[in-house]
Amino acid sequence: MDPVADTKKETAEARKPRVATMWLGGCSGCHMSLMDLDERLIELAPKMELVYSPVVDTKEYPEDVDAALIEGAVANWDNLELIKVIRERTKFLVSFGDCAVTGNVTAMRNPLRVAAPVIERSYLDEADLNPRRPSEPGIVPPLLDQVLPVHAVVPVDLFLPGCPPSADLIYFVLSELVEGRTPDLKDKLSYG
Repeated sequence: MDPVADTKKETAEARKPRVATMWLGGCSGCHMSLMDLDERLIELAPKMELVYSPVVDTKEYPEDVDAALIEGAVANWDNLELIKVIRERTKFLVSFGDCAVTGNVTAMRNPLRVAAPVIERSYLDEADLNPRRPSEPGIVPPLLDQVLPVHAVVPVDLFLPGCPPSADLIYFVLSELVEGRTPDLKDKLSYG
């Protein structure tokens, strides 16, 4: 019998699941749907530790995250670097919403084949005063020429479609994850 191993095992069993959410290139609608869980958020809160999210003031994505819901497509270099860090530090990754699953609205610029026309239209053609491209580092991350769904960059464990997914579907997925189960969506999705 190893008391140190037993203590580590007990600590691991008692630890709440570490959950993260993140939004990349998108509108934040999936996070708004998450907030629509309303009182169900209060029910879930004691069962998990929210370690990273746009609604939490944490600056760096932590190590050893059990599950992460990723909203939005990979649209710029910051998104590309962050999703790789998230995948490396997360056990179970959920593509959260249609932008993360397919690129959706965020990928509407893909037929242009390059990002330059988007920057020109936004900062030069439509500028009322002082048209110019942002030039200071860190103001606007460089856009990727093609917007990518999350699974085109890193492996994804679950696809949670919807624009946005319903609060009921998000609740089901989070409930399953915090109980240590892989959500089975086959009977939960309806396609009109």
